Amino acid sequence: MEYASVGGRRIAYEIHGEHPGTPLVLVMGVGGSCRGWLPFQVPAFAKSRRVVVYDHRGVGESDDDARPFTVADLAEDLVGLLDTLSIERAHVLGAFLGGMVAQRAALDHPARVERLALVGTYARPDRKRQLLLEQWKEMARADASQDLLMRNRLLWTLRDETLDDTELVDGMIEFFRRDGPATSAATFERQCDACLGHDVLDRLGEIAVPTLVLCGERDQLTPVRLHRELAAPLRDGRLVVLPYAGHLVEVETADRFNAVVEQFLDDEHPAPGSGHR
Repeated sequence: MEYASVGGRRIAYEIHGEHPGTPLVLVMGVGGSCRGWLPFQVPAFAKSRRVVVYDHRGVGESDDDARPFTVADLAEDLVGLLDTLSIERAHVLGAFLGGMVAQRAALDHPARVERLALVGTYARPDRKRQLLLEQWKEMARADASQDLLMRNRLLWTLRDETLDDTELVDGMIEFFRRDGPATSAATFERQCDACLGHDVLDRLGEIAVPTLVLCGERDQLTPVRLHRELAAPLRDGRLVVLPYAGHLVEVETADRFNAVVEQFLDDEHPAPGSGHR
């Protein structure tokens, strides 16, 4: 990992690939570190472009000042990192919380975002998302075991067929058990609060850059209807729904996911047969 000073705090990041042109920044979701991009996305995308991954404040080796923060604050962290790395414009892809951060970056700093990819996210939480995020906060506050927290999140993020693969699921839990949580319970709570406070639905028409809204057909955490709501007001938005995938579409259908993103970044059109709706 390398480190940048952003807003007076240390942000951990990595750069992969030495290619010229507009770099791609991958922004992680709730409770995860940038290492989540390393198995499937970074090796694929770094073949043809420079890829930047980083940890949100309080995640991994990034500093945590123990203060509350909003999605807008996290977007300022992203733009501050771009400043430090002398990146004038970037493609930004974000998943769940990362997708919310990407939305705010495009709205608050439109000159810094060239193309936008929003994965498994929303513009405004409905009542079910609010209740779920509050439940996750309560579990973290009650010092629930990491196994319990992880199994609960997997129930919402993996499709049923993947959950049936007990060896795979147990392996994922063991991976996180071995490496430990990427965030403290307090930081996880603050991330949930940031998600609860995110509401840009009425501003989406301000986003003028080409935007890919991408989700799994069987996403239970952020169902397709929330992505339709997100894509509809965009000036240059397109919705791609990948069949057979749940919320973790970038893992369950990694090859197809990567191909759709690459096609979008290269020529602004989703790949043929992508499930475009």
